[in-house]
Amino acid sequence: MHIVVLPGDGIGPEITRATLAVLDAAANRFGLNMNLTHEVAGHESLRLHGTTLRPGLLETVQTADGLLMGPMSTYDYPEESKGGINPSGFFRKRLDLFANIRPARTFPGVPHPTRHEFDLVVVRENTEGFYADRNMTRGGAEMLVTEDVCVSLRRITRPCCARIAQAAFRLAAGRRGRVTAVHKANVLTMGDGMFLEECRRAAADFPGVVLEEVIVDAMAALLIRDPSRFDVIVTTNMFGDILSDMTAELSGSIGLGGSVNAGFHHAMAQAAHGSAPDIAGQDRANPFSLILSLAQLLDWHGDRRGQPAYSQAARAIEAAVAKAISAGEATPDVGGRLGTAAAGHAVARRVG
Repeated sequence: MHIVVLPGDGIGPEITRATLAVLDAAANRFGLNMNLTHEVAGHESLRLHGTTLRPGLLETVQTADGLLMGPMSTYDYPEESKGGINPSGFFRKRLDLFANIRPARTFPGVPHPTRHEFDLVVVRENTEGFYADRNMTRGGAEMLVTEDVCVSLRRITRPCCARIAQAAFRLAAGRRGRVTAVHKANVLTMGDGMFLEECRRAAADFPGVVLEEVIVDAMAALLIRDPSRFDVIVTTNMFGDILSDMTAELSGSIGLGGSVNAGFHHAMAQAAHGSAPDIAGQDRANPFSLILSLAQLLDWHGDRRGQPAYSQAARAIEAAVAKAISAGEATPDVGGRLGTAAAGHAVARRVG
């Protein structure tokens, strides 16, 4: 498996090093054929190349199976005309990574703001919706009509709805067999109505999976009340962005949520959190989100290539993270006593 590694900004290089220690242990135990290409993006690329994404990097990533990307400080980048390209949005769009898959679960020993243990996955459409950087081929999706009036466009297409619905049902078929389609079709009757139509079509292809439909504001309330009732949640881009952060926090910390952006031919593992520049270089950052994202990337590759060793390695990494947390071999934000590097090595030891 060929992976391009982009450490990112802020705490990115630290948590990437910890994650690669885990990957090395998994590769040795399960006999994985790994080929890593180390590149830079973000502020380091801006310093070296005058742009956050150097020319030719896309072509390098396109030759690989996957991308491991640390968090990026996109708020600090200059405007795009001066080299400030958002790497996450760029690769999601250019590689057609249409499914953002965000598991969230509670871990023994980690306090969480709900009375219920839960294990769910948010499947978010990733290539259209309200996001102005990925829903137009040319031109802007936001228009300043006057100095006091802004109009934002949302793009919803039937093919994109169909493929994200299929992805959610395939995932649920291997889990507890329940999909919740989250929408606002009572107001967005055409766009979200189309999304629901495609979810119903997908349900017909998976008779063993139950479909329920929930309006997004009610869904927020239901998640607070009892997230354990949900299995796979599928929704459009902006709703999924919000709900996936919400479910990560309900698990006890956004630092415990993995994230993979998957397409038919490429996938990108990406920590669910930001670059946290205030603690960069202090060996305090929690590496588990990126480690769990790596596990998802390996699982995606194993399923796509029919190579079960990669999926076995993914399960071993997930189990090792859970055991490390339970043993206190984690960073202080999730009840542990270790720094970034030591927490990564603790997981690596358990994997190996």
